[in-house]
Amino acid sequence: MFVSATPSALRDEALALPAEQRAELAVELLASLDDDISEEDPDEIDRAWGDEMLRRSAQIASGEVKTLTWDEVLAQVAENRRSR
Repeated sequence: MFVSATPSALRDEALALPAEQRAELAVELLASLDDDISEEDPDEIDRAWGDEMLRRSAQIASGEVKTLTWDEVLAQVAENRRSR
């Protein structure tokens, strides 16, 4: 499938959708990220999520990534909305 729109243009179009349609689209996009993991093998999915949790924990422990408080997340969301 060939898409001629840029990610930025697609994002803008998606954000213009009603909330219910945006939620449906978000679910479908997230599900598409797991296409390479077989839905028929729950053990494989559990292993993949376990590996991901270990990777993320190590990043936090090493200081490679910084966590945010809920207030910081809300402030960033508010700032992003103001800058649109």
